[in-house]
Amino acid sequence: MSCLQTLSDYGLRSLGYGERILPKSDITLCEQFVLIGSGMIWNIYFGVVALFFGFFFATALALGKNAKSPILNLPSRGFIFIFRGSPLFIQFFFAYDLFVLLPRLGIDIELGFMTVTVETRLLTKAWLGALVVLFLNTSAYAGEIFYGALRAVPSQDLEAADAYGFNGKQKFKRIIWPTMLRLAWPSYTNEAIFMFHATTLVFFSGFPAWQQKGDAIYYASYFADKTFNPFVPYPIVGLYFILLTLVIIGLFGVINKHLNRHLPSNMKQQTRIKLNFIR
Repeated sequence: MSCLQTLSDYGLRSLGYGERILPKSDITLCEQFVLIGSGMIWNIYFGVVALFFGFFFATALALGKNAKSPILNLPSRGFIFIFRGSPLFIQFFFAYDLFVLLPRLGIDIELGFMTVTVETRLLTKAWLGALVVLFLNTSAYAGEIFYGALRAVPSQDLEAADAYGFNGKQKFKRIIWPTMLRLAWPSYTNEAIFMFHATTLVFFSGFPAWQQKGDAIYYASYFADKTFNPFVPYPIVGLYFILLTLVIIGLFGVINKHLNRHLPSNMKQQTRIKLNFIR
């Protein structure tokens, strides 16, 4: 079988298209690259969706933690503390056990004119349940990053906005929000990189792959078992993530340059990648 045929047969297998039967003997390097690359689609899905929704929730958490009202401040602080204080791996298992238990509780929502039964069985699937955990986790970390940036907004900028007669909404939109993003972006870039790396933990969590539509580690583990040689599939996974990291650095670097476009070259924030050895 040629490599192009392998790509045609297995390129979208992780999404349910193409050959359903995995190669069991005479496994080629091309088959490993193609199938692990196919699994990377799920890792990219987890990372992109979690970061997209987490960005907005993290902003709300940062504003809540910075608020003077205890109604907003205490829940935001508590949420950030819990998800930053507990290991992501434990969060996966706790969430899975909770999502398995929910259907047994028979949760109903009374709307007055009708009763709606909450469908929770989908939460036990990796594509949704694991995504929820990743979303909550990155929201907590990014929320702390944004909170620190909020606290670092120069008071002179706020005083200048008051002098120009900006109201609260104008001040946030034109001063606080862009300055917060500019200050937080290098650190948030590191969080984005880690979040994509953290998607590899989904395979080891309790969330099963739906209809064998696994991620990159799912296929790497399969090939390691079949070939008794983990030194080929797992480095392939590492290579894919290195390439993905370079793409993230490039994209976030462009955004960082846009956020700092008004500053002199000697004052622009540079994106610095800092590895997270312990999460």
